[in-house]
Parts: sequence; structure tokens; C-alpha cells
Amino acid sequence: MYKFCVSTDSGCDLPISLCNERKIYPLQMTYYIGEEEFRDTMNHEDFKDFYRKIRDGAMPRTSQINVYEFVSFWESLLHHKLPIIHICLGSGISGTYSNGLQAVEIMKEKYPEQEIYLVDSTLASVGYGMLAIKAAELRDQGKTPQECVEWLEKHKIEINTYYTTDNLEYLYRSGRVSRTGAIIGTALKINPILNLNKEGHLLVQEKIRGTKATIRRIHAIVKELVVNPQEQTLYICHSDIPEKAKAFGEGLKKDIGFRDIYYTYIGSTIGTHSGPGLMAAFFYGKPRA
Repeated sequence: MYKFCVSTDSGCDLPISLCNERKIYPLQMTYYIGEEEFRDTMNHEDFKDFYRKIRDGAMPRTSQINVYEFVSFWESLLHHKLPIIHICLGSGISGTYSNGLQAVEIMKEKYPEQEIYLVDSTLASVGYGMLAIKAAELRDQGKTPQECVEWLEKHKIEINTYYTTDNLEYLYRSGRVSRTGAIIGTALKINPILNLNKEGHLLVQEKIRGTKATIRRIHAIVKELVVNPQEQTLYICHSDIPEKAKAFGEGLKKDIGFRDIYYTYIGSTIGTHSGPGLMAAFFYGKPRA
């Protein structure tokens, strides 16, 4: 008998099939291309078309989950008659968490007996997907909601992530690099290495010249930070570069000794800002600084 429901949103970049299998309930976010509204299907095949449109010149945009959407989504889970633990996109990246806090207060007024726990993941993409998977594991083990939230709050800082791309145009569009930096960086074949700090803010940690040198540097960083790689899954996500992402993941597994690898697409929520060409590694390691 489950003691709570696990929910999150589609920015977690877990495929809908895995969410269904693990009984993780995702709030499927929307995005816009021009005036047309789309819903994130969390389906890898659909993401291929999403990135094709971007390469063809489309400029999608997203909006935060608003208070009403949170309330409506959680109301759809009330029939389970269980507490709800919702793992949210990090507040350092989006105001979604703030809207979620307001929605929790509304739910308390409308449904005084309903317990809702909102977790600020301080992460993006499959980083908080990993927390949702862990929450489902703890639920299956019979843990209480309080025990689950305590684990998530204690260990979320141990999820490390390192992103890189050889296409600076989309980082310029999202404000991560200047127009001049994008032009010069592209000319010099500069690849940024991005990560999230402990508050969940996305930072450009280093700038490396050349893709091979960038990958070697990420290997060195992961080696320095990872804890017990042989006991954990390495998560690799990418924005429509499956071959490069597979080579990236297999190289890290061979070099560092991860137990296995899980590959997933960066969906429309993060992909709107990153564009095609980004890939990232997620793993448990030393606490983020």
C-alpha cells in the first residue's frame, strides 16, 4: 500500500513511458511557436520534430506553470487519497517553484486534510528526474512522505551536472553568452562547460577550445567529484544529438566505471532555451558548491 503519490513536471526530461511505469505523475507543460500552443508530450519521437523546427528557424517560447495549473493538476490526483510529493524545477532557474508555493496554500484552504509537499529540486532536466525516480523508490519501499522529503532535501545537493555544446547561438539567444562572445567563441571553436551551483543557478564554469579537449576536461571533473560510480546509473541527456551523446556516455562509463547509463532527450522546457546540440551528464557526487 503506497503512502504517497510522486509528481513532478515534464521539465524533468523523463520519457512518459518511464513515468507511467514508475507511477510518477507529470504535469505536462506547454510551449508556443508563434501563436500556436503545444503540450510537452514527453515522447522522444516528438522531440525530434521539435528540434527540426528550431533548426528550420522556429523560436519556441515557454511559460512558467501558473498557480491555477498547479491546483488543477493536484486536484486530478486527489482520488488517490494520498499525500502528494511534488518535485519542482529548481527555483534558481525558474519562478515555477514560487507559483507552486502559492498553489500549496490554495490547496490547504480548499482541502485542509490533503498533504502536499513541494520540493525545490535546485536542479534542471533529468537532474530532478533523478529525484523523482528516487522518490518512487522510497515510496515503493514503504517510506513515509516525511522520510522521503527528508531524503530528497538532504541529498539533492549531491546530484552534479555538467553540460556542454559546440553551438553558441542558442546560448546567446537565452542570454548565457553575449553576441560578441558567441561570434568569437564560434570562430575559435570554444565550448563552454556549464553546471549548476548549490542554489541551482546555471553557471559557465569553464571555456575550452575544441570538443575533444572539452570532453577530456569533463572526464577529469567527473572523476574528481563522483562518489561510488560502480553503484550508480549515469544519466545522459541531449538535445537531438543521439550519436554524440552515446559516445559521450560510453566514454564516461568506460573511463570512470559507472554501473550503467540511461539516455534521454532534453525536452521542450529546457530545449527551448538550449536549442539543439547540448548534452549533459548527471551523477551523484560530492555536494555542489
